[in-house]
Amino acid sequence: MNIIGPDALVFGVDDVAACSQYLIDYGLKSVDADANGGRFEALDGTSIVIRHQDDVSLPAPLPTKSMLRKTVYGVADSGTLAAIADELGKDREVRRLADGSLETVDDSGFVLGFQVTVRRELTLAAETINAPGAPAQRGANVVAVDENAAIVPRTLSHVVYFVPDEAKATKFYTDRLGFRCTDRLAGAGPFLQPAGTLDHHTLFLIQTPPFMQGVEHFTFHLGGPTELMQAGTRFVNKGYQSFWGPGRHKFGSNWFWYFNSPLGCHVEYDADMDLHDASWNARTVPMSADASQLFLFQSREKWAPGGPPPGVGAGKP
Repeated sequence: MNIIGPDALVFGVDDVAACSQYLIDYGLKSVDADANGGRFEALDGTSIVIRHQDDVSLPAPLPTKSMLRKTVYGVADSGTLAAIADELGKDREVRRLADGSLETVDDSGFVLGFQVTVRRELTLAAETINAPGAPAQRGANVVAVDENAAIVPRTLSHVVYFVPDEAKATKFYTDRLGFRCTDRLAGAGPFLQPAGTLDHHTLFLIQTPPFMQGVEHFTFHLGGPTELMQAGTRFVNKGYQSFWGPGRHKFGSNWFWYFNSPLGCHVEYDADMDLHDASWNARTVPMSADASQLFLFQSREKWAPGGPPPGVGAGKP
């Protein structure tokens, strides 16, 4: 099944205004948004959709405090939609909505949508570097630092679920929808890749107690690590609380920086993820801090030589 990845995540929130401002400050473009919610887009049209939690148009919530109501996957064509409807229709209701998309529920209770993808093709340069021994990627007099650079998320990268039965959840996505495991953190869960992308993962499953079921985080791809560091710094300076990062993961190799959010989950900036094809052999290692990141930094206020570091009194070494 040629499933590409998540096109949209739909949330039912308790504070529409705070969530709207958060997503705008994160870098997404407000589309048809008002006091009742709306869509917040990346450059390729993938998005986060928010509505008030009492909006009757939303699917039913999970039996937890999770605000995620629906994950909408983009697929390559109508043939893939038909194949999904045939496969999942064997043992559950699959509804065809007025817009032509499908809606159903996975084996863990998460509402899923499937639609011919809205993703617009992007033709954008990636971050470049210069290094001794290699041809210059940036020519003479082309600087890499622009304090005023516009940083806009490029595409919705992945979503992470807390699930009460990881084995059952994994089996649904691999056996029914054709996802494959690219790597696994034993004690947590698998990184899963649908057939229509080379991205290391678009879904990560983490085993948790039932009361935690829901979304742990979602993230959008940026153009490179400098964009990630600059966007994250701007986010901190706007008053948003850093949760984890910046750093670089081991599995997937992606740069990361996570923040707390009013959407009931963490929200990540992401850059430079590994690409894998069918020849890749999945790795498995025990879940640990060492397995989760190659290195980890911690954000702090700017500092420059010429005076004592913060917290050190004048005249002290």
